[in-house]
Order: sequence, then C-alpha cells, then structure tokens
Amino acid sequence: MKNQKLAILGSTGSIGTQALEIARQHPDLFDVVTLTTRKNWRLLSKQIKEFRPKYAVICDADAWKEYKSESNIDGTEVLCGTEYLKEVVTNPEITTVLNSLVGYVGFEPTLEAVKAGKRIALANKESLVVGGELIRNALQSPDQLVPVDSEHSAMLQCIVGENTDRIEKIIITASGGPFRDLSPEQMKGVTVEKALKHPNWDMGAKITIDSSTMMNKGLEIIEAYWLFDLKLSQIEPVIHPQSIIHSIVTFIDGSSKAQLGPPDMKVPIIYALSYPDRFDLETPRMDWTKNHELTFNPVNYEQFPCVELAMKSIEEGGYKPAILNAANEVAVQRFLDKEIGYIDIAKVVESCLQSVHSSEALSVDNLKLINREAREKAARW
Repeated sequence: MKNQKLAILGSTGSIGTQALEIARQHPDLFDVVTLTTRKNWRLLSKQIKEFRPKYAVICDADAWKEYKSESNIDGTEVLCGTEYLKEVVTNPEITTVLNSLVGYVGFEPTLEAVKAGKRIALANKESLVVGGELIRNALQSPDQLVPVDSEHSAMLQCIVGENTDRIEKIIITASGGPFRDLSPEQMKGVTVEKALKHPNWDMGAKITIDSSTMMNKGLEIIEAYWLFDLKLSQIEPVIHPQSIIHSIVTFIDGSSKAQLGPPDMKVPIIYALSYPDRFDLETPRMDWTKNHELTFNPVNYEQFPCVELAMKSIEEGGYKPAILNAANEVAVQRFLDKEIGYIDIAKVVESCLQSVHSSEALSVDNLKLINREAREKAARW
C-alpha cells in the first residue's frame, strides 16, 4: 500500500518514533499528515520541523501552552485536548492511522477510525481489550485492522494464505520479563527501578511494567481473541526468553508455522503499514550461521497471576476486560509512584474484577462509566 497519508497517534513514544524512522527511510511511500503527543511538546516540535505535518495534537493543556509560547511553527495547526484525537483520525486526507497510544485513551480513536473507513495499524492493544466487540462489529473489511504488536504481527504472517478454520492453536510467546526466574515470594521485593529494566525490549514505563507482570501477555491474549476470531482455548502463552520466535500457529494436520526475527519493533510496524505487501527495511538481521538457543517453558500462573486474570476476564466477557484494563492502568501508575508494592498490582486488578459489575448493554457510553468506576476503585485500594 503506497503513498499513504499517515496519522501517527503517540508520535513521541517508542512505537511512534520508530514509525517516523521508517517514514524517514521511505519518504516516497509515506506522507506524515498528523502527529500527536500527550505532553512531550519538545520532541513533537522537532518532529513537526522535520516532517511538516498539517496537523498536530498535544493532549495536555499546560504542554500545549508551553509549545505555543516557545515553539509555534508555521504551517502546522496544533490542537489542544484529547477530544481532537477522534477528530484527526476521521480527516478525509488521512488514509492510514497508526495508533500507538498507551491505554484506554486509544480506544475511541480506533473505533472512530474504523467507522471512517481508515486503515488502522494498531499498536494500542487496549482498543481491543476494552471494546473488541464494538470494533469488530464496525469493521468495513477484514484487512482494515492490522496489528503492530510483534506477537500478533507474527500470527498474521503465519496465517496469510491459510484458512483460519484450519487453525488448531496459536502459541503466543513471552520473554517472561526480568523476573521469570523469581519465586512469588521473591517478587515481593521487586522495586520500580528493577521492574523498568527489560532484558530484551526498549519500551515506555507502563508497557515495561506490564511486561514484567506479564499483564501485557494477558492483554495480548484478549487482543488475539478479537483479531482472529478464536476461542480462548485456542490461544496458549509460553515463556520464550530469547524473544526470537514471536508466535507459532499450529494447524489441524499437526504442522506449525513460526515467525522469527530479532526483537525489533520496526519490523512489525513496517509490515502493518505495507500489508499485504512488504517494504524493504534497514534493520539488523538474524545470522543463522551462528548457534542460537531457543527455549520454551509453560507460564506459571502463581508466579504471573495477571495472565490468568486476563484470561478469566475474557471468559466472563461483557465489561470485565475493560475493568481489568482500567484497574491495571491505575495499579501500574500507583506502583511507579511507589504507593503500592509490585505484587499489589495483581491484587488491585483482582479486587476490581470481583467488585465492579455491569449488566448494561455494551456501548461506548457505558464503557466510559465502567472505566471510571474501576479506576476509582483501584485508586482507593
């Protein structure tokens, strides 16, 4: 898919900056029309100067004021407020939306972009965790939503050319994070500083903590459930410390396909932007003439309770995945702020899943209400 008009939501984050590296390599293929940030206006200002987008959004009002006072660049209309995220993705000039926002805030822009018929490269897994049913029902074509997560990109690459009803199981791999060798008792002593050091990936703080608790794997299981229309029993997480095999698909005849590569997010990003084609990319390659150790272990749910909580939430369905996500976002921030301990993250999530309920019909407005209630409960825990 060439000559794409891009809106990059979260352009100052890890995924967004790597997407701009790709746009820099392929100026003939990508035209950056919109960039957004939560509050990192200084980096956004540099990006605006280089890529000259027509629009930009700064969600934080104070950051927007600082930008306006110090770095107002002609030619780019810079809007203030989260509400503009939904507006920019429906702009007729945009053909592709790369949603790399973190958390619940990414859900409504994804839904609006789907309704507007845009192509979405989705790095915001929370969109499908929170409102997977609403998004699936709004899709105008099967190829409209293409995953950016390395695991789901791997699944897609293994499934291309296959009948999805011939899938027996999808094995979703996890590095296990920095604490895969710790006992549940040892995890009580985990500090913020230790949790922010991932052995394989360079990511933002929230995603890094999710990786260490393996909540990210739970969220990815829910994402795969909606992306590929699978049963929960068809998705199995395993620990693969090397992060070279990103997912494996086993078919009903017993054969399996795996997608392999170095832990580099630019690969799934460019695949999502080029799908079903492939564009060239300057990135490290695996040297298959060298010895590589590829090991696998089952997930210990006592050690990583967040995975099991996520799986139970999708089993219960309804608003439970949204409650899980809201409680986790608050709990992770409280841990980063050193208000609660590391093992308390799972306790906060479990408490909210047990105490927050809704029998109302699934809708965007009701999701907002349940999201707010779960966050308030998690903040008071």
